[in-house]
Amino acid sequence: MANPKTRPFRSTLAIFTLITLMLTGGLIASVQFSDGSWTPKLGLDLEGGTQMVLQPQTADGTVNAEQLDQAVDIMRARVDGQGVAEAEVATLGNNVVVAVPGAMTREQEDALRQSSQMRFRPVITVVAGSPMEVSPIPGEGDPTEPAADPTAPTPDATEPAASPTGGATASPATPAPSPTTAGAVLPRGLQQATPTPTGTPTASPTATPTGSPAATPEPTETPGLGLPTSEEGTPTITPQDAADPQKLIEYASSEAWLTAQWSQRLEEFDCRAQPVYDPSKEDPLQPSVACSDDGAAKYLLGPAVISGDQLADASSGPIVSQQTGAPTGGYQVNLQMDGGEATAAYATVSRYMVGLPEPRNQLAIVLDNHVVSAPRFENAIPDGRAQITGNFTAESAMALANQLKFGALPMSFTVQSTESVSPTIGGDQLRLAMIAGAVGLLLVVLYSLWQYRALGLVTVASLLVTAGLTYLVLTLFGWGYNLRLTMAGITGAIVAIGTTVDSFIVYFERVRDELRDGRRLQSAVQSGWARASRTIYISSAVSFLAATVLYALATSNVRGFAFVLMLTTVLDLFVTVMFTHPLLSLLSHVKFFRDGHRLSGFHPDTIGAIPAYRGRGRTRLSDSATTPQEVSA
Repeated sequence: MANPKTRPFRSTLAIFTLITLMLTGGLIASVQFSDGSWTPKLGLDLEGGTQMVLQPQTADGTVNAEQLDQAVDIMRARVDGQGVAEAEVATLGNNVVVAVPGAMTREQEDALRQSSQMRFRPVITVVAGSPMEVSPIPGEGDPTEPAADPTAPTPDATEPAASPTGGATASPATPAPSPTTAGAVLPRGLQQATPTPTGTPTASPTATPTGSPAATPEPTETPGLGLPTSEEGTPTITPQDAADPQKLIEYASSEAWLTAQWSQRLEEFDCRAQPVYDPSKEDPLQPSVACSDDGAAKYLLGPAVISGDQLADASSGPIVSQQTGAPTGGYQVNLQMDGGEATAAYATVSRYMVGLPEPRNQLAIVLDNHVVSAPRFENAIPDGRAQITGNFTAESAMALANQLKFGALPMSFTVQSTESVSPTIGGDQLRLAMIAGAVGLLLVVLYSLWQYRALGLVTVASLLVTAGLTYLVLTLFGWGYNLRLTMAGITGAIVAIGTTVDSFIVYFERVRDELRDGRRLQSAVQSGWARASRTIYISSAVSFLAATVLYALATSNVRGFAFVLMLTTVLDLFVTVMFTHPLLSLLSHVKFFRDGHRLSGFHPDTIGAIPAYRGRGRTRLSDSATTPQEVSA
């Protein structure tokens, strides 16, 4: 029958084993059912990768150092936005050189190419993305059937959750396949079937277009709606009007932009053959024609009402129920304007647009003349904090948040060249580094066995367990968060060996101190842990804090070193609490250690302890004396 005193320690070891098995199962599942690997991903210095040279473009053709440095910082954040990828971003003259480990992913390449101005433009109208052909309204199966109500949700739509901060929300409906959109997916944020109005767009949000499947809207006869016109009679917005947020949003969202000229541009624009975006030719006070990222929809957009630099932050996270406080299973993107004029302008825009009919209540987020999202306003947003909801997954919400957060570069870039690069550290250097780590580990093992005898085997077992967990976690982080292990990261793991052993030494020496004070081994283990754990917690907290500060302030490979140091510090504490202490507590009930065998590491002669009772009436008189004192009865 098991000793009831050891039951808590056996339970702790069982939990530890279960967690280890779960991590192992996660690694197996990532390999079998996803694109995971059995080994950690390697960084640029160990594996090589892809190098891209980008040339900046500005309206006046000049590039200053401050703008270039800002662009480098934002690009580095973009590339590393999905994990510790250990990419290298640097300047070469007036060009920017980006090098990423392995093959550059499509997401990374798009993040680098999308490198100019981000603007928020009101949607004037939306049509199907296939150009130069008459097509049925997306969602219709037959042009002869009555047209669907563009404001009604599709059957599989779900009602968006209300935003406590006044979010720009949208329901997650997706258009049904049609001859022009089959196989295409609308960008996140465009949540309803694409309306294709005919004639002058109506102001009624429940109006239903006629069954005639016109590809583009008819132009209005006159500008109207108070929109100023130029000498040629075309609508225009002056810089003076643009300085007034109320006038700007009224003019920018006006139907008067549906002139013959802009209707023709919308009809002729080909989403599949777009010209290279040139930011120097973009006029923010004029409308523009843009496509969704997948080309499923074409937009006629009004003049820009908010610029990308007015957005302070964007993040993603799960939607939490207002009633229960529990996650609902969906995801959202959170926006935060930059305060002051930016928040006031966003409040003015939201108050005006929330009352407009579809699709004119949608505010498109445009990056390099691509609509990355076009959510509609559900209510006014007075405080500059908004939430975009829809049929997001965790990955798509993070991708949109990264596009918004890192989308406003001070200039645009064109790709000059893309090439593969070799590892900067040869195989011999990596082999020597691994040998150095193995030698250090061997010396630690030999010292532990010499100093602590059989107790040193606990140190060896703990080190092996820590190494195994580190390998599992690094591999899983490489699969889930694109963590790349560089030489600096390997150095951090080697340095962590000393930190880990230091925790064991503090613990063992505290136990020995308790034995010297005359305690039995089982009592000495528990009281020694109570005293040593405080020191271990403080030491780990200081190491973790130092690594966190280094990670936050450093760049490039130093961040890899800091990240691995943070990771191993947490694992060291986890193994000490969940494995080393319970294991030693169980061993203290084993006769070999309990009775202080000469090879156990707890023999009185080994630790310099004098028993309280020496036999034949001899006892220890004082524990605090420098030399043992004895008295005979």
